[in-house]
Amino acid sequence: MTGPLPIRGRLAIPRGELRWRFSRSSGPGGQGVNTADSRVELLWDLAGSDVLPAPLKHRAIDRLGGRLADGVLSVVVSEERAQLRNRAIAEARLAKLVADAIAPPPPRRRATRPTKGSVERRLEHKRRTSQAKRMRRRPFD
Repeated sequence: MTGPLPIRGRLAIPRGELRWRFSRSSGPGGQGVNTADSRVELLWDLAGSDVLPAPLKHRAIDRLGGRLADGVLSVVVSEERAQLRNRAIAEARLAKLVADAIAPPPPRRRATRPTKGSVERRLEHKRRTSQAKRMRRRPFD
C-alpha cells in the first residue's frame, strides 16, 4: 500500500490524493464488533485532480456522473472483518472504476443484412411449420 495507486498503463493516483474514512461495519462481528472500525470509505476528488489528462478526465466525469458527489468519487467496502482487507478491496475497486471510465469507447456497430441463405432457411421453416399446423385442422365438411 505504498506508492501511487496504478490505474492503467502509466496512469496512477498519488496516495496523497486519496482520503480514507473508517467506521463500524453493520452485522455480526464477535468480540470486536463494537471496537473495530472495519468499514472503509475511499474518497478521491476526480474533478480536482490533475492526474488525468483533460480528455480522459471529461470522459470519466461523464461516465461516473451518477457516482460523483461534488466531483468526489466514493467507494465503500465492508465485506471483510479486517480493515486492511477492506482497504485493499476498496483500492482495487477504485482503480477498476477509473480504468473502465477512461477506456476508449467501443467501435461503432456496422449494420449488416441477413444472408440470402439465412432468409430462405427462415422462410422454409415457416412454411413447414404452417403446413404442420394446417394438417392438424379438422377437414371441412
